[in-house]
Parts: sequence; structure tokens; C-alpha cells
Amino acid sequence: MQGQMRVLLLAAMVVSLAACASGNREAGANVDDGTFGNATMNNTLVQTGTMDYRMALGQRFAGEVPSTITFPFNSSQLTAEARAALDHQANWMRQFPELRFSVYGHTDLVGSNAYNKSLGLRRAQTAVAYLGSRGISRSRLDALVSYGETRPVVVTQAPEQQNRRTVTEVAGFVKGSAAPLNGKYAAIIWRNYIALGQRPHPSNHVVQTELSDSN
Repeated sequence: MQGQMRVLLLAAMVVSLAACASGNREAGANVDDGTFGNATMNNTLVQTGTMDYRMALGQRFAGEVPSTITFPFNSSQLTAEARAALDHQANWMRQFPELRFSVYGHTDLVGSNAYNKSLGLRRAQTAVAYLGSRGISRSRLDALVSYGETRPVVVTQAPEQQNRRTVTEVAGFVKGSAAPLNGKYAAIIWRNYIALGQRPHPSNHVVQTELSDSN
């Protein structure tokens, strides 16, 4: 009986000590994974010029949409998957009319370098034409001279789909459009939130319809 009491007392002491230890920790320490404050830090870097605006938006573009599409062998024709990815790119571009974009063409290592440079450029031009058909001004899009076979994702002499690609990147700001300094970058982001908030929600439409029917 005394042995059992000792065990219970020891267990109670351990729980009590653990509670005291946790009580001395900073509030929120248990849920902070080390990323709290990153957004504020990023905004500070942009506003002070420490981080380039184009770089910051380029990172956001690459993180939010598929920036790379791939092509069939020896072809510049868009697949259904490529068109879907370009649709995502176009939707993102419409949110930032101040930005210009470059599309770089690539090929696998099959064929001559001269032929592959030409093929890579055709792929970039195809991607730009598709983005143009989705309402993106051609003045904001550049199909740059192809890298051809010189920058493979997978180094192999065999046909490789990952190498047959175009990559879209943020290139800078539209000519005549001032870089968003002194808070204009935040204004761009704010405009996006306002636009999203103005989109009618299907549930709201249903409620309004029901109310009108009841009248």
C-alpha cells in the first residue's frame, strides 16, 4: 500500500512540475513553428528596398501557379495539361497588369543545337500566343530567344519530357508604369482582395432568389 502511495505522489509531483514549466513559457510558444513574423519581415524588406519588387512578385508567381509546361517530342503543340497551366498563368497575370513576363523555351538533347534553339523558340511563341488569346496584352509578353538544349532538367541524350518545356517568369514592370514604390505594392495586393470580395458567392445568389420568390 505504501509503495502505491509513493508512486502516486511521484506522479503528482511530475505533473505539477510540468505544469509549472509550461506556465513559465511564452504564450503561443507551443504553436509557433518558427514561421511567425515572416509576412511582416517580407513586407519590411520590400518597402525598404532590401528585396527587389520584381523578385518578390516573381517568387509569388512561381509559388502560386505552374510556371512550367511541357511538350510532346519534337513538337510545339500545346497539350490539354499545358493549356490548363497557361490558363492559371493568365488568371494570375490579370491580377497584376503592371507586370511584364518572359517565356523561355527549352528542348531535350535529341537533335542539333541549332534545330533545338529554333524549336524552343517556337514553343515559347506558342505559349505567348495562347496567353494572348486569354486576354493578356502581347506588350506584356516576351518569347525570348530559346535556351534550346543547353539547360536540361534531366541530363540525358534520350528523349525526356521534363526537358521539353517553356518556363514563364516575371520580367519587370510595363514600360511607362512606375515601379510600385512607397506603398504602391501594398495597394496592388489590396486591390486584389477587394476584387475577390466583390465576386458574388453562389450561396448569396440562392438566398436572394429565395427571398424574391417569397415576396
